Amino acid sequence: MDRRKFLQRTSLATGGMFFIPQFIRAYEQNAKAIFNAKKIVIIQLKGGNDGLNTVVPFTNDIYFNKRQKIGIRKNQLLQLNDEVGLHKSLMPLQSLYDKGYLSIINGVGYPNPNRSHFRSTDIWQTASDSNEYLQSGWIGRYLDATKSKPFAAIEVDESLSLMLKGEQQNGLAITNPKLFYQSIKQPFFKDVLEHYNTKHLNEHNLGYLYNTMIDAKSSAAYIYEKSQTKASKMTYPNNVFGKQLKTIAEFINSGLETQVYYAALSGFDTHANQMNRQARLLDMYAKSIQVFVEDLEKSNALEDVLILTFSEFGRRVEQNAANGTDHGTANNVFVIGKNLKKQGMYNPVADLSNLDNNGDLNYSIDFREVYATILDKWLGVNDSKILQKKFSKLNFI
Repeated sequence: MDRRKFLQRTSLATGGMFFIPQFIRAYEQNAKAIFNAKKIVIIQLKGGNDGLNTVVPFTNDIYFNKRQKIGIRKNQLLQLNDEVGLHKSLMPLQSLYDKGYLSIINGVGYPNPNRSHFRSTDIWQTASDSNEYLQSGWIGRYLDATKSKPFAAIEVDESLSLMLKGEQQNGLAITNPKLFYQSIKQPFFKDVLEHYNTKHLNEHNLGYLYNTMIDAKSSAAYIYEKSQTKASKMTYPNNVFGKQLKTIAEFINSGLETQVYYAALSGFDTHANQMNRQARLLDMYAKSIQVFVEDLEKSNALEDVLILTFSEFGRRVEQNAANGTDHGTANNVFVIGKNLKKQGMYNPVADLSNLDNNGDLNYSIDFREVYATILDKWLGVNDSKILQKKFSKLNFI
């Protein structure tokens, strides 16, 4: 097999389900890495969830004036206090709220916000300024800083997001550990590993690709063997997001030495007919989260798990002509865990009487303050080094 054929076949192989070039150095090479039992599950509501119709200021006249057709009245909400209620589709989260497992952080954003899905997602995933373009994600840089094992960060998807890509190390993208393991055992991989040995490791990119194959093989075996020990007995919603959370629960409950998991629920770009679509998506989210939390609690794993839910931006304060909302700015963030320091409403909802020049919400908390808090207080690492700037810490954990 010549170099050109190797590169061509590797390119084809890596275009499949498991995004093989994203695997990082094999765990055998990182035996000295220190394992922290704390885990974080990061969930993105893709498309820009409408935070104002998720955590609703039902006593605010500005809210109803701006949203005459899509504003949600008090009697249609799950009332949290005298001024704020949750969207009724989030009923499963109310039990978590009542138990003190949920903290709602309002007005989260960043200076000079970008309203592009792709660019704003990159900003949230890399923890960059709005005019700064980084090639590594904040979790990827966490992997770099901690010299973690290859499976320290897993995205339950077919490809790896920028968030989990570091400068030296990347996370894994995997949807099914059994298929992942079986794919590595295919004849192609065996032929490559037998044909290319150490004498080829310095030939252009072949060394990197060869080591990538070794990394994939060792990681696949570990993940598959470990994950077989705990099959979830819980009934998750029969949708892609529910299946993602079931896979994560099985990974966590099996004792897999992974500290960061990433999943996503898409469809929140509600420019038209928002009411029904958002209700359906929030229902999918809340029901899946409820089962996930119960699953972890039954196995006594919830103590060491923190769940962070964000969206790349919120929506405009004023509804549009299609009974939807357009791209906005600041939004709410949900933090779920068993040992929250600040439970319930972490801070007041955004001030609708103090909008920016475009009529959008001003942020009150920089999203990187959330990250800094998690890195410092939960994962126990140098947040300033990873975020490449110093940010204030919050008090939700």
